[in-house]
Amino acid sequence: MRTTTHLTDTILMVRPYDFSFNEETGKDNEFQQRPMGDAEIINKNAMKEFSRMVAQLRGAGVQILVLEKNNSVNPIKSPDAVFPNNWFSTERDGTVLMYPMLAENRRAEKRIEDVENLLLENNFNIRNVIHVGRPNEDIKVLEGTGVMIIDHTQKNIYAAVSQRCHKDQFENFIQLRGYNEGILFHTKSSNGQPIYHTNVMMSIADQFAVVCLECIYDKNERKKVVSSLEKTHEIIDISLKQMERSFCGNILQVKNTQGEPITVMSQSAFEGFTDAQFDRMEKYGKILNVNINTIERIGGGSARCMMAEVFLPRISEQQADVI
Repeated sequence: MRTTTHLTDTILMVRPYDFSFNEETGKDNEFQQRPMGDAEIINKNAMKEFSRMVAQLRGAGVQILVLEKNNSVNPIKSPDAVFPNNWFSTERDGTVLMYPMLAENRRAEKRIEDVENLLLENNFNIRNVIHVGRPNEDIKVLEGTGVMIIDHTQKNIYAAVSQRCHKDQFENFIQLRGYNEGILFHTKSSNGQPIYHTNVMMSIADQFAVVCLECIYDKNERKKVVSSLEKTHEIIDISLKQMERSFCGNILQVKNTQGEPITVMSQSAFEGFTDAQFDRMEKYGKILNVNINTIERIGGGSARCMMAEVFLPRISEQQADVI
């Protein structure tokens, strides 16, 4: 099995204490479904699903860091805090990046000091913390790895244009971080609306890529995406139905502490893939499915959205003594 720099063995997740239907994000997130049941029961179910997912990942040998709620610092309720990959990401040079968010009530999720403390407590080295764009930007939005699908090995980034992915901010990020190429494209759902986050229609693993080519309606843009991906990855094409009803695009390949690749997906995605698609994915590692039906249905995001990858270098014992 080859050694890869594309996968991480450490994931940061945020416990969904305030989980509920978010009216603000529901304006452009077609995947959210307005709940009919009791809000308290929905919240309890989300908490159970989260805890079960953390336990499953840890049981598979993936290191999980859980960010708990800090009422003394941020008393504002954050219904979508369970999706942290939209407001921050990390890179191997020790950089933590923070991103401008579209929904005003999601900006309260930005708890950089709490994240820094959690990472440092677990011996990760932070050299820089950088805002992409202006800290309070509300027009040129770029919602992190929700909208940017990064090929860490090839240093390419794929992104679907939407309200949450502004072209100018995307280009700013490419220049800021020195990526080789940024590939932008336009998408349509079955209702004719732009896909709100690229990571619900596309996922790049170490040696394969899952993508809903059907929603990239411009033939030239679709051809460019395929041409770029197929140089280094086996492409597994999913349908609009698989993307919209089962979250088959919202998956993430990680590795455990033994270096074994694991593709994480929801139970919905697990049931939505065909046997032939599973056969192709399983060539490249184990599959771990988690039941997060409440979070998916009401939050409009799935397994990948819940996992913020940690690529930071670790502090050596000698460095830790100095610090």
